[in-house]
Amino acid sequence: MRRPLPLRSLAWLTLAVLCCAMSVAAVAQRRFYGWNPTVRNIPYDGRFTFVRVRYQPSPEGYWAGPSWVHGYPVAERNLMRIMKDICLLDVHTDNINVVTLDDPALFKYPIAYIIEVGFWTMTEAEVVGLRTYLKKGGFLIVDDFKVEGWRGIIGGGWEPFAANVRRVLPGARFYDVDASHPIFNSFFDIKFLDNFPQAYNSGKPVFRAVFEDNDPRKRLLMMINYNTDVSQFWEWSARGLRPVDDTNEAYKLGVNYLMYGMLH
Repeated sequence: MRRPLPLRSLAWLTLAVLCCAMSVAAVAQRRFYGWNPTVRNIPYDGRFTFVRVRYQPSPEGYWAGPSWVHGYPVAERNLMRIMKDICLLDVHTDNINVVTLDDPALFKYPIAYIIEVGFWTMTEAEVVGLRTYLKKGGFLIVDDFKVEGWRGIIGGGWEPFAANVRRVLPGARFYDVDASHPIFNSFFDIKFLDNFPQAYNSGKPVFRAVFEDNDPRKRLLMMINYNTDVSQFWEWSARGLRPVDDTNEAYKLGVNYLMYGMLH
């Protein structure tokens, strides 16, 4: 594995992503605002494939299309381009797979990504699927997670998500984590989280974790970005609407999550 690139090099990579992805972003965004994203999963071939979780949203989770789809697939594609350029991990840069939690294909992928979990619902089959996935070594990244009543939208927030996690892992505890946790130093050295850039939420982002057996010394099962939307920086880096420095921080966080998930 290569050593982390200096910040100046990462800035150039961010700008490169901006240039090469603008046409892709335009097409994908038209699909997004039409609520009909095109999903074309590729067969498993051993290469790293970013996997997004599809779920049935609660009735309130359709203010901008179904909540699970926000930013798909632009955010992930841009992150995968960064991953390909800074490390030796063999990744698919354009193919982003989408799976449900009761799909056996989920077990082919070590890391899964889910968003807008304030509007997340699960069937019993999906509860069992996620529980088995986590216990077999899977790692879940939770992002684009707003507080209850964000911008006047009914529902959302922490409690629906926490209730779902406790269906999956009865008795699960949530731990606030800071920059001293190894996940924030697994590739890039992230020293501070207090002032992590916000895309559009107000207030302080909160980073939480779920650990195996509720023991912070054991394996990290789930990383949760609460009251922030890290992936929007990845998505919007193709449009130039967010500062490059802030976007770099969001990419660093995404890279660290993926590296940690692959190594643990």
